[in-house]
Amino acid sequence: MVAVTTPSTTSLLRRLQVVVWLQWMGATLGLPLLPLFLKNHGAGPSTIGVIMGSFFLSGVVTQFVAGRFADRFGRRTVLIGALLLYGIAGPTYLLPVNANWFIITRVLQGAAAGAIEVAALATVAGLVDESERGRAVSKIFAAQLGGIAMGPLFGVLIDVPHIGWAYTLAGIASIGAAVFARQFLPVVDSSLRHEELPPMQFTPQVIGAVIGSMAVGLGVGVYEATWSLLMEGIGASTTQIRLSWTFFCLPWVLLSGLGGKVADRFDRRKVAMFGAYNAAFFLFLYPHIHSPWILVLIGPCEAVGAALTMPALSSLLTQGAHDRELGRRQGLSTTFNTAALAISASIAGPLFSLKPSLPFTVFATASALTTTTLFYFWRRVPGRVTPE
Repeated sequence: MVAVTTPSTTSLLRRLQVVVWLQWMGATLGLPLLPLFLKNHGAGPSTIGVIMGSFFLSGVVTQFVAGRFADRFGRRTVLIGALLLYGIAGPTYLLPVNANWFIITRVLQGAAAGAIEVAALATVAGLVDESERGRAVSKIFAAQLGGIAMGPLFGVLIDVPHIGWAYTLAGIASIGAAVFARQFLPVVDSSLRHEELPPMQFTPQVIGAVIGSMAVGLGVGVYEATWSLLMEGIGASTTQIRLSWTFFCLPWVLLSGLGGKVADRFDRRKVAMFGAYNAAFFLFLYPHIHSPWILVLIGPCEAVGAALTMPALSSLLTQGAHDRELGRRQGLSTTFNTAALAISASIAGPLFSLKPSLPFTVFATASALTTTTLFYFWRRVPGRVTPE
């Protein structure tokens, strides 16, 4: 049976948006100052890199497993469990321990954040008809980006020595989101848990969507590792660096609804590839611009492409999937996206030390070439879905 969007479904989507927004807002309250917090606890640059990277590595290892659990035991169970795990990990930043111990905290948070993303996107795909998934998924991405944009603003009054309290508040917000999710998400029929899961379909459509997610991750990793360094190198102030992130996030939030409508109305393959090529173009362009204010102001142009890409990719990923296959498909896609992000972030730093433009050029080229393979994988895939 195909899911149909109804008033009750719309209400569920709005509540799920609140859950996602709460979790990501809390997660980013103290994130900009976390490296300085770790330094105060005795960590050197290499240790800080390992601790920060352990978050992504944990996601790579656990996201597909989280998707399988979501298919077996229900998306509600995985989402609530992951929110509780993230909540429990938050207060550990208050412990008077050496920085090395925080690797455990970041591993737990990375696993929880990955499971939350997988369960939330699988929930959306299971709630709405295939022809409307672009719009539905775009709302989740908007909530995620909105939380990422607002978290640092809410945490601006918290200084480095008190970052532990910021993450404690984040933990409370995550536990509150878990309680909220428990009240409104539907419970899976327990009899289904004893049935065999349908086999995972590795069709050209799914493979292409996973490859598209990898192309996106390659670019994001460069920004994670070197964007602030690039801005600083051309004389940008800390205010301009913060504004560059805000000016990218907010247009994506505002345009995500439009991106979802475009994904549902037009050929999703073309929409996803346009957005991916757009991202690669700007990744290549940025290091050749030497005015901080120009970099701040052209970020929204890239955000337009990002707002188009993600709903289209996510819709193609779940198109034609069995309801109890959605979690594994989402888990597979997010695993490869996170892996690509982690790889590019780890390589971008050393490349930047050789030449500031080098990581941007290398991974812009890699992202564009990866996107080009989609012409082959999606050549016979239907790009549009007729509403039922």
